[in-house]
Amino acid sequence: MHQVLTAGLWGLVGGSALILGAAIPYLVTLPQRVIAAVMAIGSGVLISAVAFDLMDEAYAQGGFDSTAAGFVGGAAVYTLANIMVSRQGARHRKRSGSNPHEKQPDAAANSGLAIAIGALLDGIPESVVIGTSLLSGGGVSAVMVAAVFLSNVPEGLASAAGMKQSGRSPAYVFGVWIAIALASGLAAMIGNAALAGAAPDILAAVTAIAAGAILAMLVDTMIPEATESTHDYSGMIAVIGFLAAFILTKLDG
Repeated sequence: MHQVLTAGLWGLVGGSALILGAAIPYLVTLPQRVIAAVMAIGSGVLISAVAFDLMDEAYAQGGFDSTAAGFVGGAAVYTLANIMVSRQGARHRKRSGSNPHEKQPDAAANSGLAIAIGALLDGIPESVVIGTSLLSGGGVSAVMVAAVFLSNVPEGLASAAGMKQSGRSPAYVFGVWIAIALASGLAAMIGNAALAGAAPDILAAVTAIAAGAILAMLVDTMIPEATESTHDYSGMIAVIGFLAAFILTKLDG
């Protein structure tokens, strides 16, 4: 039970970045490039986590078959779900501002609630991985927690800004994000409790499913939005994030 609660706590830590991001429009105006740079760093960290934490662990637990099936399956499920929420207005849910060179989308495309649903979609596989990372008997994956935190800040900011512009009250905005942060903690707890004692092939498949979903999310949402604002520097910033996560992974190992 202690481990399940610990998993929930770390899942909540990752999800709390959404609340932090939501608070930014009410406290200070940050340049879009600053938020995009954070997104680029988070992209590099997540790529490192997928490659060196998730896929390595999945392969060690279940070999190629479970890992490959889970990886492709996770990407496919995420892609289908992402198409659905994107059509409801969450396509640019990780965007920190509007592109002045684009025509402004209609109200449906700026739906803060749709962005919030997209954030929940992004957060579930990340939170489950945080929970299952404790099953090996070691500590939580610091790389995953850091990556989730960095990727959630601009998402919370984008949605809160849209909700604020549409006239939503602060109570509504923060109520939505607190609920999603709590859901992230709950997903980590469920992942830890449901998979405790599971067969290695099952653990490998679940880990690979999360890895596939996270990588698909990166390519579909985070990387395009980060590149749009940081342009020529986004690759370098992502490399720095990747290197930091790689070093942290090896130090933990």
